[in-house]
Amino acid sequence: MQREDLTGICERIRGRFDGKDAARERALDLSREVIRNAADTIRAVHRQEFDQALRLLEGTAAKVRALDETLAGHPDVYYAGFVQDAQKEYAEARITLALIREEPLPGPEELGVGDAPYLGGLSEAVGELRRSVLDRIRGSQAEVAERLLAVMDDIYGQLVSFDYPAAISGNLKRSTDVTRSIIEKTRGDLTNAIRQQHLETELRRLEHRLEEGQ
Repeated sequence: MQREDLTGICERIRGRFDGKDAARERALDLSREVIRNAADTIRAVHRQEFDQALRLLEGTAAKVRALDETLAGHPDVYYAGFVQDAQKEYAEARITLALIREEPLPGPEELGVGDAPYLGGLSEAVGELRRSVLDRIRGSQAEVAERLLAVMDDIYGQLVSFDYPAAISGNLKRSTDVTRSIIEKTRGDLTNAIRQQHLETELRRLEHRLEEGQ
């Protein structure tokens, strides 16, 4: 064995590892920014600051594309998991905004994310819809709350139909089970709120009739 051959081989490998490591570090930073921006977007949506949410999403979309570009030559790093987590959070933010504003639902192709992260984001959007339902209950907007609950039911109906191994679906079954429990809890909260509103309405009517009788 020639020592020069061994040195040359190891130097080439080291060079490739350096490039992969640099790409990984850059991608990790981008994924953290995507997740942070997605969380800020959802907060803006719940505050009904939709212009701010759209601005945040525009920047987040650019970072999602940058993730793809950064790891284009490193599929082993791309599928390590953190990229898919970032895509899921981005999808959740976009889906939540669309559903609350009653806009067309974007698909994974439009968002530039994988199918499994998209379905994960769709599942987690149900939790954000629950928060919106509770806000509508507090605001005595039962009709809007019922519409959102119906959307949650529709999402669950689709998610539960994906019967694939966790390696393909991104462990969607576990997320779907959580989604079901969120929906049932929300349904109970909304039912109780509507009954309370009806009771309060009837009490006011009774008070009015009693006042008229006096």
